[in-house]
Amino acid sequence: MSFNFKIGKSKLGQAVLPAILLASLALPALAHPGHPGGEAHDAGFAQGFAHPFGGFDHLLAMIAVGLWAVQFATRTGNRSGLWLLPAAFVLPMGAGFLLALNGIALPGVEAGIALSVLILGLAVAFAARPPLAAAMAVTAGFALFHGYAHGTEMGAGVATAYAGGMLLATALLHGVGLVVALLSQQVATPVLTRAAGAAVAVAGVVILVA
Repeated sequence: MSFNFKIGKSKLGQAVLPAILLASLALPALAHPGHPGGEAHDAGFAQGFAHPFGGFDHLLAMIAVGLWAVQFATRTGNRSGLWLLPAAFVLPMGAGFLLALNGIALPGVEAGIALSVLILGLAVAFAARPPLAAAMAVTAGFALFHGYAHGTEMGAGVATAYAGGMLLATALLHGVGLVVALLSQQVATPVLTRAAGAAVAVAGVVILVA
C-alpha cells in the first residue's frame, strides 16, 4: 500500500510547511538577548543551534532521517513513520547529550556518526522498508552518537540552553529532509530522493575512510 502527499492541498502539506516556517521565524526571538539567563544563555543556545549545521556529518544524517521518514511513510502507507522516525532521532539524541554531560563513556562515537551517514543514506537510496520498530531502533541508536558528540563540545555552564538550540536545529534539519522529499514527489520524481540518499551514503564512506 502506498499513498501520495500533495503539498499545499493535503493536511500534511498544510501542517508541515507552516510549522517549519514558524519555527524559523521564532529563532531570532529565542536567541535574542534579554531573556532569563542573560548573555551566557544566549551564547549557549546559539552554540547549540549552530553545531548541527557546522558538522557535515551531523547535517547529512539529520536530513537523511527526514528524507527516509517521507519515503517510508509513502511506500508503506504508514503515516506514523512520518513523525516517529524523526522523533526516534531527536529524543535519543538528547539522551546521548546527557551521557556526555554526566561523563559516561560511549565508545566508537566518531565511527558511529560516520556509519549513521552511510547507513541512513543507504536506507534512502534503496528505499528500505523494514518494520517501523526496527527503523526507529536503528535511527535511535545512531542518534545517541550524535547527541554524545554535541555534549562533548558544549561550552561550560550552558547545558540547558545548548541542548535547546541543538534539538531545535535537529528538528529543523529533519524538516528540511521532509520538505525535500515531499517536493521531489510533486515537482520531479521520487527517484531524486533515492539519488540524494546515494549521495549521502557516498559521503558516509568518505567520512569513514578520512
